[in-house]
Amino acid sequence: MEESDLVALWEQHLGAELIAKDVDTTMSTMVDEPYVNHVPTMTGGFGAEQLRRFYAHHFITVQPNDMELTPVSRTVGRDTLVDEMVVRFTHDRRMDYFLPGVAPTNKRIEVAAVIVARFRDGKLAHEHIYWDQASVLVQAGLLEPGGLPIAGAETAHKVLDPSLPSNRLMYREWAESDPHAEG
Repeated sequence: MEESDLVALWEQHLGAELIAKDVDTTMSTMVDEPYVNHVPTMTGGFGAEQLRRFYAHHFITVQPNDMELTPVSRTVGRDTLVDEMVVRFTHDRRMDYFLPGVAPTNKRIEVAAVIVARFRDGKLAHEHIYWDQASVLVQAGLLEPGGLPIAGAETAHKVLDPSLPSNRLMYREWAESDPHAEG
């Protein structure tokens, strides 16, 4: 597949999923036996039947109205596309693919995500989707950082603005061992 064709197919797939919210059009961009794995929660599906059911009941139809994707970087290879982005939404509905079994918290979530999409025979074959689930849990009010080496929305903010301070999670430990340490 040409790089431009791969990108066009990917954009068509994302548009069907997140804008049109159309399960049939989404599935038409994929091979006969696709799979999707949201790595932090192990949600998605393997094979057309499982994936169609997942899309229809647990993904496409439950996207918050304020869902935003902010592109950060894209790498395109011969048969693979990697998108880095920041995802923002209000957790105002049940989203079992993102927070399985968690009732809406009405909290604003901002998280960096990476999607690795592999193509075969001119269609999307699979997606591996990664994000920092600890950051999501902190923002949803389900996990207290309290001394743990985790952060909330600031992880996504740093992806968008690399000039933001680094090493804050380490700074407390440094300050205890070296009063002249800088973050």
